Amino acid sequence: MFTGIITDIGRIAEVTRTEDLRARIATAYDTSRIELGASIASDGVCLTVTRLGPDWYEVFVSGETLTKTNLGGWEVGRRVNLERALKVGDELGGHIVSGHVDGVAEVTDVHDEGDSTRISFKVPGDLARFIAPKGSVALNGTSLTVNEVEGDTFGVNLITHTKEVTTWGDVRVGDKVNLEIDTLARYVARLGEYAA
Repeated sequence: MFTGIITDIGRIAEVTRTEDLRARIATAYDTSRIELGASIASDGVCLTVTRLGPDWYEVFVSGETLTKTNLGGWEVGRRVNLERALKVGDELGGHIVSGHVDGVAEVTDVHDEGDSTRISFKVPGDLARFIAPKGSVALNGTSLTVNEVEGDTFGVNLITHTKEVTTWGDVRVGDKVNLEIDTLARYVARLGEYAA
């Protein structure tokens, strides 16, 4: 489990593609304190550490994960939002995030409003019903609050701090981002199906 509070910006150092993908991610984390098999959310996707070096770790990404996320677009040099798994007793500053991406959203608008930045996203129609104003979503692993929803489009507002400590300072119209809907929204919708 994760919180959606990004704790490092990694960089893709190597990528090997077959039907799957292997990636080496350079990190500022103290890798001597990471165990093989540990889970690290990388752009919001819970990935298992398969190899470790002094300032990097490697992950294996299955073909299934590539079809459901934006990780197929990883290239050497790309910056990646990272978060280590939550430990018992850690502060829960965002919301509960599983690292299991539900789909890919597309950035449709980016504009500044004062010192913050407003971003709009278009989501797959089957996921739109899970997104509510003032609810939570994880986008590329970052816990964000939804401002408004209209059909299959919703918006968020980013403060300067968020843009500085995540990859959101790089966002452009047309970018594809990993979307994880709030777990509570998923279960409420499921319960509603039974009540109907």
